[in-house]
Amino acid sequence: QVQLVESGGGLVQPGGSLRLSCAASGIIFSIYAMGWYRQAPGKQRELVAGISSGGSTKYDDSVKGRFTISRDNAKNTVYLQMNSLKPEDTAVYYCNKQLSIDGPSFGSWGQGTQVTVSS
Repeated sequence: QVQLVESGGGLVQPGGSLRLSCAASGIIFSIYAMGWYRQAPGKQRELVAGISSGGSTKYDDSVKGRFTISRDNAKNTVYLQMNSLKPEDTAVYYCNKQLSIDGPSFGSWGQGTQVTVSS
């Protein structure tokens, strides 16, 4: 059974940093592109960063230069380093498998991790 478990969220002040982790089980993690998505209240879920099986990365313009996606295939984990956080980054963050670096996602979602950027 495929399971994705996100962690690392929390409350942070504007300009602060967080590192999110997503641990995958039940899949051959290394063969999949992975993505980090976020969903703010009243908005649709959106892709913010993607990473290919080979390690190529792509970012939404809203996070480019501030967020870094990476993966550790030995640990079946994908990470999202978030720096210079802004209030508009507040959302529940999810990871998922993707058909390509640009998405779309497929398969079940995890529970997500809440990120709140506020002073």
